[in-house]
Amino acid sequence: MNISGNTIFIAGGTSGIGLALAVALQNEGNKVIIGGRRSTLLQEISSKHPKISTVVIDVDDPKSIRTAYESVTEDFPDLNVLVTMSGIMYPEDLKNPDFLDVAERTITTNLLGTIRLVGQFIPHLLTKPTATIATVSSAVGFVPLPITPTYNATKAAVHLFTESMRVQLADTSIQCIELIPPGVRTTLMNQENSESALPLDDYIEETIALLKADDNATEIVVEAAKPLRHAEINGEYQNVLKMLS
Repeated sequence: MNISGNTIFIAGGTSGIGLALAVALQNEGNKVIIGGRRSTLLQEISSKHPKISTVVIDVDDPKSIRTAYESVTEDFPDLNVLVTMSGIMYPEDLKNPDFLDVAERTITTNLLGTIRLVGQFIPHLLTKPTATIATVSSAVGFVPLPITPTYNATKAAVHLFTESMRVQLADTSIQCIELIPPGVRTTLMNQENSESALPLDDYIEETIALLKADDNATEIVVEAAKPLRHAEINGEYQNVLKMLS
């Protein structure tokens, strides 16, 4: 993926990593459109970042995805990059049957949302001479954070879905990139002030640097994510799992 000259749609870009990445990519010379559920928040983003466009989308709702797709591709026919950033993360107590509500919502947003977005946008992206789909998994998709079992499972699934998609699309114009963040200081799981999480600005700076360094990257893994991403191959899986427990 060239770091500039693209038209990029980031679904789930209204806060945290998504918004920070949108601003960084816009600063690199890309046209960026942010999608999110809350129209009020989208208006605030438009006021603060007038060069970034916005569209309402709820990835839990296939009709909303279709409506957003039609709007974005009509207004921005040059769209050639999709980033599937939407995600939720909540703790679950598996001894309490109420965890199923959280589990089902997490699967719907994190996994089905990603798959539905990809399915909706692939036909359009195939018409572009160069295009990119960037999915977002997580380091805890490789070694789980035990308090968030369904979140971990959805991110592991996004990883394998992306691996499969990359093979299926290998003979097309679409490049598939997987972003694999570590814990980052965002509102996700109230990590804004967590000393164990990577500062948001540091994560974005390193991610942009990695994208610049390799046009053909398949995974974007910052240094803080490597201990989890490579734990199994390095023989450290059980030690890292114990640490996360």
